[in-house]
Amino acid sequence: MNAHHNPRPTPAHVEPYVRVLGLEGAIEFLLTFGGAQLYLPHTPQGRSKLAQVVGIEKAARLAEVSDRLPRRVPTAKPWIATVWRSQGLPVDEIARRLHMSDVTVRKWLKKAAAAPSEDTQQPRLL
Repeated sequence: MNAHHNPRPTPAHVEPYVRVLGLEGAIEFLLTFGGAQLYLPHTPQGRSKLAQVVGIEKAARLAEVSDRLPRRVPTAKPWIATVWRSQGLPVDEIARRLHMSDVTVRKWLKKAAAAPSEDTQQPRLL
């Protein structure tokens, strides 16, 4: 899979995670911690699950941008599905990894494909 290709703009609530952790790191983080609040200490210790998943340096970088992060870690499953599909992952495998039905994943992908990209919404500069 191409780890760096993202066909759709990253949603604003996910963007800080991608900027700090990279695309694949952000996906792993969201799948591990998504759906709940997470304490981000400014001086993380290696014993925490956060440091084990992302490393101490990236945990500290997340703490630095914590004012731009949502209160609860997003699950962002529809976005993750579009990223994985763009990397060539089959819908059935995406559904298994996200613990969702293939019907739901197809619905997300169809909705993402129908949505205009941010590029088409921005006026052209002359």
